[in-house]
Amino acid sequence: MTAFTIASFNVKNLIGPDKEYYRFQSYTPEEYAWKEDWLADQIATLNADVIGFQEIFEEDALRATIARADRYGMDSNAASLPGADKRYRHRAIFDRLAYRDYGNAALAFAPNVHDGAPGQRRPGVAVLSRLGFAEEPQIIQVLDRPLQIPFQTFGGDEGGHFTIHKLSRPILKVRVPVAGRVITVFNCHLKSKLGEYIRPEGAEFAPEADLTQYDPIGRALGAARAAMRRMAEAWVLRGAIVQQLRAGNPVIVLGDFNDGEHAVSTEIITGEVPFRNYAWMLRHDAQHRGDRYTEAESAQITEDIEALRLHPAEKLFVRKSLRDMVYTAAFGGNYESIDQIMLSRHFLPDWKGHIGEMTYFSVLNDHLTDGSHPEAPYNKLASDHGQIMATIELNGDP
Repeated sequence: MTAFTIASFNVKNLIGPDKEYYRFQSYTPEEYAWKEDWLADQIATLNADVIGFQEIFEEDALRATIARADRYGMDSNAASLPGADKRYRHRAIFDRLAYRDYGNAALAFAPNVHDGAPGQRRPGVAVLSRLGFAEEPQIIQVLDRPLQIPFQTFGGDEGGHFTIHKLSRPILKVRVPVAGRVITVFNCHLKSKLGEYIRPEGAEFAPEADLTQYDPIGRALGAARAAMRRMAEAWVLRGAIVQQLRAGNPVIVLGDFNDGEHAVSTEIITGEVPFRNYAWMLRHDAQHRGDRYTEAESAQITEDIEALRLHPAEKLFVRKSLRDMVYTAAFGGNYESIDQIMLSRHFLPDWKGHIGEMTYFSVLNDHLTDGSHPEAPYNKLASDHGQIMATIELNGDP
C-alpha cells in the first residue's frame, strides 16, 4: 500500500511586513516575524504531502514560510536521526516522524482577480505538493459566461435572476500523481458569512456598516446576499467536480467552505443524499396514486446519485474513532467545522471500486476561541482556523 497525507490550512492573511492588506491593517516586521514563525511551525508539524492554503496575498511570503518550515523540520530530523548517540525511542520512531522537506515540491498559486491597491487587497489560494502535478494547474474565478440563476414566482411568472460574473476568490484545481494514479484536488475559499452591503454612489460607506445606527433588516439582507453568492460559488465548484467524477477521476475537495457540513452551500458541493427507497416515491410523471418507481429504477437512481457524491473526511473519522466533535473555526461564539476535506467514493472501503481509504484524520489548533490564540501577542498573528489533515492509504497496483 501507498500512503499519503493531504491537508487544508487557512493561514489568515499571509502578506509581507509593512504592507496594508485591508484598510488600516498590516504587520510590523516584528509581527510578521512572529506570524511566519508560527505558520512554519504548523506546516512542519503537519508535514503533509499535499497542502491547500487559503488567504494567501503574496506567493513570496508563502515560499519564505515554507522555507522556514523546512529549516525547522531539518533541525528536528538532526535531533532525532538514528545514531549511537541517540536514545532508543528516537531511533525506533524516526521513520514515522521524520520530516521531508519541500525543496523539490511543486507550488501552484492562484492570485485573486479582485486584488487591488494597498488597503484593498484580496487573497488567493495555493496548493503545495511533494508529489508534483500531473498537469498544469487550473484557476477557476472569471466565468466564461456570466452565471445567471433564474427565479420563478409560485404562479409560474418570471421572477428575475441572480447573476455573478466572477467568484469572490479563486478555486484552484490540480491533478496530483500518486502511486500510478492521478487524483484531482480542488482547493477553494468560498464567500464569507460577512454581510455584503451596497454603498450608495458618493457615500463613504454603506449605511448598514454604521453600527451606531443599527439596521437589522438591512444587515439581514447583506447576510442573504453573502449566502446567495456563496451558494452560487458552490454550484460552480460542483460543476467542476461532477465533470471529473464522470470522467472516472478520484476527487478530493478541500478548503474553507465558510459553512458547516450540513449547510446548503456545502451540500451543493458534495451532492444530495439519496432517498432511502425510491420505490416508495411517486414518479415524476405519475398519472395516478400508484405510479411509483420500480425496484430496478430505485437502484439505478441511487447509484447515479452515489456515483457523484463526496464524503466528509471529518465524519468518516468520527465514525471510525468515535471522537466527539471537530471544530475548525469560531465566529461570534459559534463553533463549527467550516474547513473541510471531502472525498469521492473512490476512498470509501465499502464501495467495490475503491482505490484506498482514509485511515486517520488530524486536527491542529483545534477547539478554538473566537478571535484569539493563547500564544499570539495579537489576534491577527495566529490563524483563527484549525488545520486539518487526512491520511489516505491506496490499494496496490492500479
